[in-house]
Amino acid sequence: MKTFSAFTTSLVSLRRNIVRTVLTMLGIVIGIAAVISMMELGSGSRTSLRKSIEKMGANSIMIMPGWMMMPGGARQATGTAVSLIPADAEAIGENCPSVALYSPVVRGSAIQIIFGNVNWEPANLYGVAPAYLKIRNWQIGEGREFTDAEVASNARVCLVGSTIVREVFGGNSPIGCELRIGEVAFEVIGVLKTKGANMMGMDEDDVVLTPWTTLRMRVTGLKTGTATNTSSTVSNYPGDRFAVSGVALYPEQSSSVTDDNLFYPRFTQINQIVVAAESAELTDQAVKEVTALLRERHRLKPEQDDDFRIRNSAEFMSMLDQTSQLMTNLLLGVALISLVVGGVGIMNIMLISVTERTREIGLRMAVGARSRDILKQFLIEAVTLCVSGGIIGIIVGRAISYGIEHYAKWPVESSPEAVIAAVLVSAGVGIVFGFYPAWKASRLDPIEALRYE
Repeated sequence: MKTFSAFTTSLVSLRRNIVRTVLTMLGIVIGIAAVISMMELGSGSRTSLRKSIEKMGANSIMIMPGWMMMPGGARQATGTAVSLIPADAEAIGENCPSVALYSPVVRGSAIQIIFGNVNWEPANLYGVAPAYLKIRNWQIGEGREFTDAEVASNARVCLVGSTIVREVFGGNSPIGCELRIGEVAFEVIGVLKTKGANMMGMDEDDVVLTPWTTLRMRVTGLKTGTATNTSSTVSNYPGDRFAVSGVALYPEQSSSVTDDNLFYPRFTQINQIVVAAESAELTDQAVKEVTALLRERHRLKPEQDDDFRIRNSAEFMSMLDQTSQLMTNLLLGVALISLVVGGVGIMNIMLISVTERTREIGLRMAVGARSRDILKQFLIEAVTLCVSGGIIGIIVGRAISYGIEHYAKWPVESSPEAVIAAVLVSAGVGIVFGFYPAWKASRLDPIEALRYE
């Protein structure tokens, strides 16, 4: 029996009982549709996470202060220690070959901005250096960015995000306007291009950027370290010895001098240092260089823990990608269960079909059909059933993905690999679960089959 003839015969057999055929395929259709939609949702979520991280800077590295020990031995959260100073940032830029850009970061929290009769508390108020914009892939939509000279002179200038433009300035151009941050008036010199929400759903455009020196010296106030004898080891880091036992490290300035000048103490604390590696491939090398440099500058002994914490985008991306992949595989496993159930249903129906067509099988063998011809016929019938269900399942799965993307606004990414895999899996299910019924049919004795009632 030729393969084409066997295929034609299989189609005729399947059309004899169309309702049973459709119900048999339903399990495969549901399984394949679930596999397609789950894989496309998983691919979409990973791509969305990757884009969110790339908006932050694919090769960016964040250096934060470590934790601080409180009296009684309790540890505060990461970022509470006074362990990062501006000189650390400068040293990183000068002594780490894998680092391309760096910027100190000072955060302002719970500080209102005021324009006219509008008050607003921005979600993000940062004092930064001009390099921060390149590190975080920020672009200027209108106006200009501030310069290194303005950072050095504590200039009262700022950049605002599109949310600030909409909520504070009523959608009008804010360039040249005076914006009060806390008690200090700033001139708006630039508007940042819209970025949208980050991976946590927070609005990245609700942001105000100023020179970090201005924010620290004029708005948030100076934050300097104090040494507290809370453990047997006193920190060797000079920032932690800014004041010891009530003795000032520097003499107090006269009131006439302090009124006319803004002083920049040597050990002023910064909240963070943001660094960009030369390339994404050099991120790990940059982390090693920064770690070695800061440990040396902070005079940490080999047995002492780091008094800072380093996070990089590649590490964050890998963690989120693994989590997303785990969830996708979990959902995919659940979807594959329905494929197994559908395969069992096909085996059951094929066994019933063999029983119903026993006399037909005997007659074919009596007129010259060989066992392998019978095996081929029933195997092709099972594979045709599964592949047809797989094709329908692909269409249904794509429709489900489109519906989720259109109505639920979830990220979905089409996956040609998933379509190819679905076809191969459906054919494999047909072969695996159809082989036994086909083999059983091919082993029938022609005489006994003709006598079967």
